Amino acid sequence: MTTRTEKLPAKSVPVSVPIREAVVRYGFVAVTVVLIGYFLISEPNFRTSSNLWGLLVYAAPVGIAGLGVTIAMTVGGLDLSVGSTAGFAVSLAAWTMVIGNQVGGVAIVVVLIAGALIGLLNAVLIVWARIPDLLATLTTMFAIMGLKLVLVDGKSISSRMTLDDGTTAPGRFTDGFLYLAQGKIGPVPFPAILLIVISVLVWFLLERTRWGRLLYAVGANPEASRLAGVRVGLYRSAAYVAAGVLASVAGLLLAARIGQGDVSAGNSLLLDAVAVALVGTSVLGRNVPNAWGTVLGAVLVTVMVVGFSMMGLPYYVQDVAKGAVLLVALLFSYTLSTRRATLPGQPT
Repeated sequence: MTTRTEKLPAKSVPVSVPIREAVVRYGFVAVTVVLIGYFLISEPNFRTSSNLWGLLVYAAPVGIAGLGVTIAMTVGGLDLSVGSTAGFAVSLAAWTMVIGNQVGGVAIVVVLIAGALIGLLNAVLIVWARIPDLLATLTTMFAIMGLKLVLVDGKSISSRMTLDDGTTAPGRFTDGFLYLAQGKIGPVPFPAILLIVISVLVWFLLERTRWGRLLYAVGANPEASRLAGVRVGLYRSAAYVAAGVLASVAGLLLAARIGQGDVSAGNSLLLDAVAVALVGTSVLGRNVPNAWGTVLGAVLVTVMVVGFSMMGLPYYVQDVAKGAVLLVALLFSYTLSTRRATLPGQPT
């Protein structure tokens, strides 16, 4: 007996689906390119080589702190203490050099250790004390903000400042430390090189190593990862320690840029770092936290701030623009995409 196989008609795909997926995948990149092109054409000062390098210099602290938030997001968390950690790094570096009369290298080591300890404190609260990450890092944020003010007695620290006892502070911001923000290797500013190097390292860690894949696995399904033999607590702890270290690096750049221990430094870094990390999830339709998406988000935010400033727009317009960009990114990830992003606080 012969059977006849009927060929089923091919399932047609609506034309709107490929278009929508193209918008999701390349829309955010296109917005960035169009915005840069607009400022290049309309603002002569924007297209100077010094300004173009300056964009990366300005984006470096935000991008590096955002990469820390990105690592925390890969394990399903969110670090709200990155801004206060960066601000504490500014004050601690200033205190170490100006009041403690130490060289810049010592200040850098002290700040990095402090950032790692803050990340470790977050890990203890989240992993071992089982406090939700938002509440734990919010608590750490307030504690570090208070500790920063206690450390410097509520005052900014500057070289040759007069102390409470009437004497002059013995130390100063060393030239080697200031090189972090003001130095160059050839024509390229050092902060731009540091941002690129850290971005490559984070990308390589997350995308090309076993540890990175396990970080994503822990964030996607911690229980399944635990049953597969993954030390979930260790990976979550490592993510928060890395976030603390990167936030302290951002603080070092801020301290070297302003050349003093400003007690208000880092106050706005939290919102910017979280924003660029969230924006980065929508880049190229990845819908997961990733290094290059975060860097692109930092560049876009910087382009808007610098471009609008050159146009003479009020400073509060910049906040509206940042909110609009974040809204567009979330629309790409949730409304238009067929692959929904899973962000901190959402069930997987």
